[in-house]
Amino acid sequence: MAKIRVTKSFTFEMAHALWNYDGPCRNIHGHSYQLYVTVIGETNPDQGSTKLGMVMDFSDLKKVVKNTIVDVFDHSVVISSKASQPEIQRVEQMFDKFYVFDYQPTCENLVTDMASRIKSVLPANISLFSLKLAETATSCAEWFASENP
Repeated sequence: MAKIRVTKSFTFEMAHALWNYDGPCRNIHGHSYQLYVTVIGETNPDQGSTKLGMVMDFSDLKKVVKNTIVDVFDHSVVISSKASQPEIQRVEQMFDKFYVFDYQPTCENLVTDMASRIKSVLPANISLFSLKLAETATSCAEWFASENP
């Protein structure tokens, strides 16, 4: 049977700051992120199934990404754990929804984290093929399973 890729896109708002960065992105600032999630698998051949002919129901893919990415990151602030304790405390005091990660929250590192989160909850017969995270209309980072065994 043929392998087919299906893609769904998602949008969310998130702020971040880049620790030790030499430009204005060292300050907390926000983006309207666009995430493109592509999964790959074989279409369902079961004539009696309500999912006949589907690799994965788009509504099921939406639930996976909403639960693991959108609901987590939307309207949050993300900073690196390498920031000073006073900086982290200021974020804690100012914002209700924030995350302190052990990585620099660049678009590249965020898309890698998101790939790990999504892969961990996909059905066994479905694989994550790629992710594309657009931070702005002209800037994005891409993750491909084939390049990240």
